[in-house]
Amino acid sequence: MASHVENDKAVLIAGPTASGKSALALELAQSTGGVVINADSMQVYRDLRVLTARPTLEEEARVPHRLYGHVDAAVNFSAGSWVADAANVLAELRAQNRLAIFAGGSGLYFKALTRGLSAVPPIPTEIRESVRARLERDGVEALHAELARRDPASAERLKPRDRSRIARALEVVEATSRSLTEWHRDGLPPLLPETQFRALFLAPDRDQLYARIDARFDAMLAAGALDEVAALASRKLDSQLPAMKAHGVPALIRHLQGEISLDEAAVIGRADTRHYAKRQFTWFRHQLPEFEWVRPEAARERF
Repeated sequence: MASHVENDKAVLIAGPTASGKSALALELAQSTGGVVINADSMQVYRDLRVLTARPTLEEEARVPHRLYGHVDAAVNFSAGSWVADAANVLAELRAQNRLAIFAGGSGLYFKALTRGLSAVPPIPTEIRESVRARLERDGVEALHAELARRDPASAERLKPRDRSRIARALEVVEATSRSLTEWHRDGLPPLLPETQFRALFLAPDRDQLYARIDARFDAMLAAGALDEVAALASRKLDSQLPAMKAHGVPALIRHLQGEISLDEAAVIGRADTRHYAKRQFTWFRHQLPEFEWVRPEAARERF
């Protein structure tokens, strides 16, 4: 790999699970003296190194890695919190004249980098807990009906059974007396103006990608993912927390509770990951056209 990337620029490497993002970021960091920065919403959680395929300890020792495993699973970590952390890391690397290499699969994180983010303030814990309690007690249909009265635009945009987003929209209305639409209109500026980054989306052949996803999930189970999930489940955390919904976690918890076999849990985990990868292709294509789509085997030529 050539090492002619300018140090005053950032490189963004996105793509679905098992597309080779981490390997490319590691190689680029080695050749440029850069730093790999996590842009995956599940790899922020320290409790899930194996199941989220975080870089290994050996890989982290080869080049600096930032924003990996720095958040406890009990935290409802938001894109806004990630942006604040990423801004601090970016300022630090710019002062050191080092290349920032963002790698991950979370579209909202990359959109915040290149397009900005809504300026919704933090939601008080008591309001979040109240809305979640009503969700469990009354059901998602009741909360969607309430949202339709209080924030019709958001209610119309969301699917009636989208529990997490409906709850989030209600939390915002209750905490701020403003709708999500209003907050999105008054957003935060992007961290990276369009002239300050190069962005790649790794797009493998889908059949090959799905085969790699299946193989990776099996490898994670062999590497201790079930023990990892057992430790997480023992904490009795809110099932609506992001870490509790990571691909494979709900199904493996069902297995640990005796509801399904390990084979059945693995089938569900693999399928969920494949479906998410499919959505990533569609989302990035429509939301972030500034990303250049490349086959993983051709990506190194871009550097």
